[in-house]
Amino acid sequence: QGGISVLRNEEDYDAYFEDTMRAGRFKNREESVEVMITSSQEIIRDLVRYGVEFDLDENGEPAYTREGGHSIFRILHHKDVTGREITSKLIRRAKEKGNIEIREYVTMIDLIESDGKARGIVTEEQDGTRGLIYAKETILATGGIGGLFEHSTNFRHISGDSFAIALRHRIELENINYIQIHPT
Repeated sequence: QGGISVLRNEEDYDAYFEDTMRAGRFKNREESVEVMITSSQEIIRDLVRYGVEFDLDENGEPAYTREGGHSIFRILHHKDVTGREITSKLIRRAKEKGNIEIREYVTMIDLIESDGKARGIVTEEQDGTRGLIYAKETILATGGIGGLFEHSTNFRHISGDSFAIALRHRIELENINYIQIHPT
């Protein structure tokens, strides 16, 4: 909700890298941190092209702020609902595309597997109807398990079902002991 960090300029790289590594207690994958930092400006440009409106200062320039773990002001935001601003604009753009189908209130309950490769997912509608969605590539980008905990700001539906499905299909999980209780 609070914001999204971005590389301010090339001189910011070392500090941004160090801030990110320190915040991750130096357990981060350095190559992943590098990709995140070096692609951040392009991602922000894409988001703006998709209609995301970040707050501006009195001169019409991005109004950067600072959040936990950052040594300088490098956080772009939209009021205090940045996540909603980004996701709503991305969903709107996705709905404009003829090759994207959005299926609301459909739950993934299993993977379709053939020859050791995911070929899609098994779904369940709200009324209990089950179906199959086949895919050339299947990517699990499903969130964590923070909703299982009584004291968490995660939504209750963030319950780790996808992890159970992955384990059932012998998909290797990494750092499963790192649990996000608060989205920051």
